[in-house]
Amino acid sequence: MASCKLKISGLGKRYGDFVALAPTDLEVAEGEFLTLLGPSGSGKTTLLNLIAGLSVPDDGKLLIEGRDATWQPPYERDIGMVFQNYALFPHMTIEDNIAFPLQMRKLKPAAARERARQALDTVRLPQVAQRYPKELSGGQQQRIALARCLVYKPSIILMDEPLGALDKKLRDQMQLEIKRIHRELGTTIVYVTHDQEEAMTMSDRICLMEGGRIAQLGTPADLYFRPRSLFVADFLGESNLLEGRVATSGGDAVQVTLAAGGRPVGARSNGHQAFAAGQPVRVMVRPQNLGLGAADHAHDGTHDGPRDGEGDGGTLQGTVLDRMISGSLTKLYVQRAGAAADDAPLVAAYPTARPRERHEIGETVTLHWRRADAVVVPAA
Repeated sequence: MASCKLKISGLGKRYGDFVALAPTDLEVAEGEFLTLLGPSGSGKTTLLNLIAGLSVPDDGKLLIEGRDATWQPPYERDIGMVFQNYALFPHMTIEDNIAFPLQMRKLKPAAARERARQALDTVRLPQVAQRYPKELSGGQQQRIALARCLVYKPSIILMDEPLGALDKKLRDQMQLEIKRIHRELGTTIVYVTHDQEEAMTMSDRICLMEGGRIAQLGTPADLYFRPRSLFVADFLGESNLLEGRVATSGGDAVQVTLAAGGRPVGARSNGHQAFAAGQPVRVMVRPQNLGLGAADHAHDGTHDGPRDGEGDGGTLQGTVLDRMISGSLTKLYVQRAGAAADDAPLVAAYPTARPRERHEIGETVTLHWRRADAVVVPAA
């Protein structure tokens, strides 16, 4: 089992009466890629700044490799940082930019240049050593900023939304590049983003934050498939959240009577809480898990009906409000029968297999799900 690289115990930060970070406990393992995810004001950047030593905590303790670093200045923490704005020196060549941290550490110039060239090889840009930052693309500049951080081999690398200024295609490429470097070097990385897809793609674990607190900490799969709360279910990925109350609960199986009425529908527990009869809850069904058509038989390739042992889910009817093709997926927006006019429509998604339209606006459709594909979360 990997050793603990970073341990946070009761770390907190206040600005007057405003609690930017409630006392927080967190451990990061050696070589782990941990992402701090959350909306603006959730506390993720405050926590990153406390780890870096750029802010002073009001509570708690921070240990790096077992050493108390709570009050250490940033330059004594053996931490590297990569920012969104690259922070490259425009008057220096790329090689000199990368070698600069080594020169500040009094490494001999020849050795610093050699280490800089090795760092350029790591980010696969050896050919740009003698260029200047203005001669590089945004993606190349971000890779140089990463190389400058890697060159002095810090104990932990902190990244503060480093891909936020890039377009989607470059961002996707840089995600793969950062993951490759992390895999090859085994570096411990704490990464801040508000991009859910980025967090899901890159992380070993995600620390999802809300209101200065940790809402849930776990693997991407744990947060996506077993959300602890309504906030987690709603924030991470697209989801349909059906309001109701628990009818019966036993083991992993939960029956829920929806607010719109009808017979109880089936779902599974999120694995974190027990649910009592009468408790207000939400049933979370991801768009890709909503089948179209009758639930008791397979149909023409959009979705299959339930398999043996996976039935006992739910069936609803509704009217198609809109249809959108978003590349590989087609999404249907469906107004559920009996729902209030201002209720959010249900979203069903299926692979875009051919250009012909499958469902017309105004058409009545049946939506269904398997019990194993729906998760119950507390309503509050």
